[in-house]
Amino acid sequence: MNEFVYLDHSATTPTDPRVVAKMQPYWSQFFGNPSSLHEAGRAASEALEQASQTISRVLNCHVDEIIFTSGGTESNNLALRGVARAMQRRGRGKHIITTATEHHAVLHVVEELAEDGFDVTILPVNHDGQVTAQQIAEALRDDTILVSVIYANNEVGSINPIAEIGALLKKHQAKFHVDAVQAPGLLSLDVQQLNVDLLSLSAHKFYGPKGVGLLYMKRATPLHAQMVGGGQQNHRRSGTEPVPLIVGMAEALCLAETEREPTVAKLTKLRQHLIQGIYGLLPTAQLTGHPTERLAGHTSFALEHLNGDAVLLDLNEMGFAASGGSACTTGEQEPSHVLVAMHVPEDRLMGQVRFVLGKSNTSQQIDVFLHHLSVIVQRNHAG
Repeated sequence: MNEFVYLDHSATTPTDPRVVAKMQPYWSQFFGNPSSLHEAGRAASEALEQASQTISRVLNCHVDEIIFTSGGTESNNLALRGVARAMQRRGRGKHIITTATEHHAVLHVVEELAEDGFDVTILPVNHDGQVTAQQIAEALRDDTILVSVIYANNEVGSINPIAEIGALLKKHQAKFHVDAVQAPGLLSLDVQQLNVDLLSLSAHKFYGPKGVGLLYMKRATPLHAQMVGGGQQNHRRSGTEPVPLIVGMAEALCLAETEREPTVAKLTKLRQHLIQGIYGLLPTAQLTGHPTERLAGHTSFALEHLNGDAVLLDLNEMGFAASGGSACTTGEQEPSHVLVAMHVPEDRLMGQVRFVLGKSNTSQQIDVFLHHLSVIVQRNHAG
């Protein structure tokens, strides 16, 4: 193949050229420290303010409710560790609720908090990888201080009923955090409609630059800062703000929201084309995640009697980039914790493959991909 086809948009996305152009002046022309009082600093500060206003319009929140971070992992860590410790110190309690299919940037933090004396409830999910508001309601206690539920799962694409859970929690003291890293450009990010207190985003998941993210934090939410130093961002996250990256993230988020409706329509159609094609090649393949309540471009399968990694390596040799699960887990040889939680049969656990479409993918690319996948399948069956 002459063309390299990228089918791994849950792992990362290419930076949109429009975003690169927007960032360009802030690398060397308007390079000042936004905390400085001179003209160069004021120019950077103004860019930071404009970016914050753009983001606040997309999220439907106040500018001072946005905290800039290095990405989704830091946003999740800050939300969970920062709020849990602040609530505990105020005597509110020490009980935390989350789900078995969260990203490790959530699960590893709650595991650490459990070691430090917090009481953690990890809720099971159904066979589609979803949790219900009723489960949250039944798990709530008087001393519950924090609930964290992923918006859409990165491995299987299933969408959780965030607004419903948030409405339930309005009647409780517990703060509601949502890992929404996979959502921009595909799902609503209106924090008022979602009824959330905290929401994590990472720019490189929606055609923005790597190395920058944000945490929406509702006013009056207690937070124990994890990064201290110069007192930037109202002492909630110290460190000189990376103005070019933040400008790029704001532009990418604005574009993602503006183009969301046509993008979802296109990717949903392509997704169905891809799913039907894979079923034609592998009738016994199991689509993991909810069949319809899933991210528009997301497909994931558990293959029977096939090694997912071997299939992915063969596809790479043929010019296709895809993955087997979370690209954030390096050197992992164990079955996916998401598939295990969904009770995927043991003989399929190592056959995980994930093909996630993006804005540049076409129906013709899918046809070519299916042709090459058929060659791999025939080769494996012959062997």
